[in-house]
Amino acid sequence: MSFSLSRLTSGLPILTAPSDGTASVTVLVFIGAGSRYEKEEERGMSHFLEHMFFKGGKKYTNTKEVSAAIDGVGGEFNAFTAKEYAGYYVKIAAEHVELACDVLSDMLLHASFPSKEIDKERGVIIEEERMYQDTPMYRVAWDFEELIFGNHPLGWDTIGTEKVIMSVKQEDFQKHKNALYTPDNAVVTFAGKIHETRAMELGQRFFGDLSGEKKTKFLPFKNFNTEKTFLREKATEQSHLVLGVPGVPSLSEEHFAQKLLSIILGGNMSSRMFLNIREAKGLCYYISTDTDSYLDAGALTTGAGVDQSRLEEAIKLIIHEYLVCAKDGITKEELLRAKEYLKGKITLNLEDSEERAHFYGKQQLLLPKIRTVEDYFTEVDRVTKEEVDALAKRILVPEELRLAVIGKENNKEKFERLLSS
Repeated sequence: MSFSLSRLTSGLPILTAPSDGTASVTVLVFIGAGSRYEKEEERGMSHFLEHMFFKGGKKYTNTKEVSAAIDGVGGEFNAFTAKEYAGYYVKIAAEHVELACDVLSDMLLHASFPSKEIDKERGVIIEEERMYQDTPMYRVAWDFEELIFGNHPLGWDTIGTEKVIMSVKQEDFQKHKNALYTPDNAVVTFAGKIHETRAMELGQRFFGDLSGEKKTKFLPFKNFNTEKTFLREKATEQSHLVLGVPGVPSLSEEHFAQKLLSIILGGNMSSRMFLNIREAKGLCYYISTDTDSYLDAGALTTGAGVDQSRLEEAIKLIIHEYLVCAKDGITKEELLRAKEYLKGKITLNLEDSEERAHFYGKQQLLLPKIRTVEDYFTEVDRVTKEEVDALAKRILVPEELRLAVIGKENNKEKFERLLSS
């Protein structure tokens, strides 16, 4: 059995994804949250709220008690905020699964958001933001999303604005929690050494009191930004760039074709970007192509770090690979290798109970139906060369190119000419 899905009387989904090959259990709670659900005056609330849940509830009343409970049995716990969801998880030896549920439910149901802790955490988040500012290979990817999605919540950093971070109060956190942390906007996932009956019993005992109805809907995405370039001037040793195009959303019938296209272009060490630019030209240490897939928007991007003096050369070479792919298509051998690579990576990842919880829980939260691993592989295998070729021909065109750069350059006109030449 790949997974089972049941619901508590509150409507809260309890998803169980058992695995015989592990001694661990991951309990992961997904919530529909993130920058997509925020207004301008709330930017960063979902991420700040994620931090505040670790400040304690009724039973585990502070950060030390929360962490000591999990550390005391060698477990792992963390949280993350993306643009369409937030997640909270504990990965733990199977015999301690009740403790995992106890800690997570106390955090999520009974968080009190003490004002003095809010004030302390403001500084932590500002430092987190500065860390990303000082890590250009991450920052440039955020800049690209701001460029392509514009002033839409999909284009906003999840970390938020300093204005909001420095001004939110206890009642703001409670309001945000009440609006989104509800049974109809969440899923509790158990993965690893556990069966459905046990998961349902734990779900009811620890999460059965989660109540309310979702009060916030996200703004649909309609149009990509028309700006072509985003330059952030910074005294770095390398120039870091992301060069890409608008792509297809996760709900698109071309979703898997886009995934495979990105692997062929730059998804691994046998990809075109890696062999033709890194290996053949010695131009960069890292270069990779990836996709961003949101429910109603997407992008295909290639990121690289290059010497300042070779930035233009790198841009021209990446564009060349895009245009050759659009013109000539891919080979059957490339498609077969990409399919086997994707399936192999998923197979390896799903040996980990945390990855297993993520794979199934995210689907339950966001998608109309959950694919088993077998269903997923069937969709991958179904993609034809003609479908990938047609997608490449449509999206990898000069007029759709967008470029974000962090480095010493500040001449936008020069780069816009490069994109259109």
